[in-house]
Amino acid sequence: MYGGRHPIEQPEESIYKLIPHTPPAIYKAPRYKSVHADRVQKQLKTNKMQTKTMGPAKVTQPDTQNYLKKNSIANMKPPRRSSDEFERDTTHKPPVPKHDERPLMGTKTDKNFIKSNAMENINSTAKKSDPKYVDSPSGTSHTLDPSGLVPKYVMKRDYGKVPGYLEKRKDERIQAQESYDHFVIEQQKAGALKQLSDKDRQAVIEGLKKNWEDLYKQYQGLSVVTDTAPKKARKERLEADMKRLEKDIEIMEGHKIIYVSTDDVE
Repeated sequence: MYGGRHPIEQPEESIYKLIPHTPPAIYKAPRYKSVHADRVQKQLKTNKMQTKTMGPAKVTQPDTQNYLKKNSIANMKPPRRSSDEFERDTTHKPPVPKHDERPLMGTKTDKNFIKSNAMENINSTAKKSDPKYVDSPSGTSHTLDPSGLVPKYVMKRDYGKVPGYLEKRKDERIQAQESYDHFVIEQQKAGALKQLSDKDRQAVIEGLKKNWEDLYKQYQGLSVVTDTAPKKARKERLEADMKRLEKDIEIMEGHKIIYVSTDDVE
């Protein structure tokens, strides 16, 4: 390096560089020519001037001596009709209202159309578009409903029919009821069961409700803070007794016919 610059690199000299070289030949492909070029040119020249005058000239040319002359169309005009032949409209339009008159322009209303239209648009729901599916990379979409991709349960063979497990459950319930009725009849014949009258049933329901009200008053009188074990135990005992009474009341009110054992009555 001299003066902080790179030295100039000189190419190596060779005797082979003095021999003239022939440039390589450039190969050029033949120009493409369609095999239909002659036929297309022939078709373009055929009948090219035929439609120059708005279609083929199939009509005879007019005679040069038979040109338009003066007063030659006077007899071609239609005859002039008299005023009696015209049908005139004798109806008259209503007169223009005077300056002190106010014409009736329609029914007057106090409705605020701007506000009503705004509220209608605010409360309206957006229209849902039909579900579609895309089946091509370019984004071609089709309606999803008739495609068969969505299951339609109305087309199933067992659509509208009661499922088998419901029929089985119904039969089991009927059999259980029949067996229970048979058991009750047998017990009544043996004198082990007695049907509770409506009056006694209502008295039992009222007694259960009175007991529940007494427990509820006690529950309302409990301390808000259950910081000791006895308070917590009493609260839990009252809640359990109230739930048991609620279940008994529900059973008594849900069944109109109730059987009791004669041993319990005695």
